[in-house]
Amino acid sequence: MPAAVASHPEPSPLHVATSGARINVAALAAAAAAAATLCMPVAPAIAAERPAGYPAQPVRLVVPFPPGGTSDIVARVIGQRLSTTVGQRFVVENRPGAGAAIGIVAVTSATPDGQTILMGSAGPLTMSPHMGKVPYVVDRDLATVALITAVPNIAVVHPSVPAKTLADMVKLVQARPGSVSFGSAGQGTTAHLSGELFRTLAGGQMIHVPYKGTSAAVSDLVGGQIDMLIDNLPGVLPQVRAGKLRALALASPARSKAAPDVPSAAEAGMKDLLVSGWFGFLSPAKTPAPINEWLAQEMIAAAKVPEVQAQLADLGGELDLKGPAEFRTYLRAESDRWAKIISAAKLAIPQ
Repeated sequence: MPAAVASHPEPSPLHVATSGARINVAALAAAAAAAATLCMPVAPAIAAERPAGYPAQPVRLVVPFPPGGTSDIVARVIGQRLSTTVGQRFVVENRPGAGAAIGIVAVTSATPDGQTILMGSAGPLTMSPHMGKVPYVVDRDLATVALITAVPNIAVVHPSVPAKTLADMVKLVQARPGSVSFGSAGQGTTAHLSGELFRTLAGGQMIHVPYKGTSAAVSDLVGGQIDMLIDNLPGVLPQVRAGKLRALALASPARSKAAPDVPSAAEAGMKDLLVSGWFGFLSPAKTPAPINEWLAQEMIAAAKVPEVQAQLADLGGELDLKGPAEFRTYLRAESDRWAKIISAAKLAIPQ
């Protein structure tokens, strides 16, 4: 059964531990900027035969966040297409909580038969493991299947916040040390790291308020309970388009076709605010390679369908297609990169 979605943020002392820390800004920004060169679309050449009798029953696509966030959206878009082409249902199961650990462990502990697949993302797989103890080891417990898309993060605020631009927000943080808050989808997520990077570059103190997923953070931001959020574009864009949130800038080197009126980080005067998220599928370790390879082939084919591409593009996503081997290499490189960023920022998840 999907875990219940919390309607209130989890209290965290993280802002106490990090708001006054001495951080190597140059090292932090330089490491983060490397993200801009790592998300180039690469279409793998895969020719895999369908394993006999697979899938024998509906496949669970476990999303370790509540409905409404980017992970959930990507899983549903790809899952719906696979349900049509494969002839078996691909069912999204939301298992949020504990910084995505609940959903991840549900997959790592599942039978490795291809019937349970994880919708993975950057935060819990390449960031959280470097910020504290988590109940899984990515390289040991998970097998890569297919990387699907990459999306930029976007900085948004509640309309009542007296900041029309990113530069205005910097001035506000400096003028009100320790009173301006930023939310995140949870400890160790890209939204968390984006907020910490902004705080560092702004040279001020802010309060970090972690939630169990993007949708809960967006809900409280719309309601005015927090001031700012820097999260994946797909999970925030609908509220921006509806006028319920104000967009300040994209945490990317260029504008997005999905939000052409929103300036890039460089245009907004903070060229080093570069954080993007990626989303791909993984299976339990020891899942037979033929299953992973065939699933990757079908998932990548699904992502290439014009209708699916249009759905992802409308949300700000860009295809970044990689099969099992390429995805594994990419995952390790991203983990190493974020380990350096987190070490430079001296960040840790309270235990």
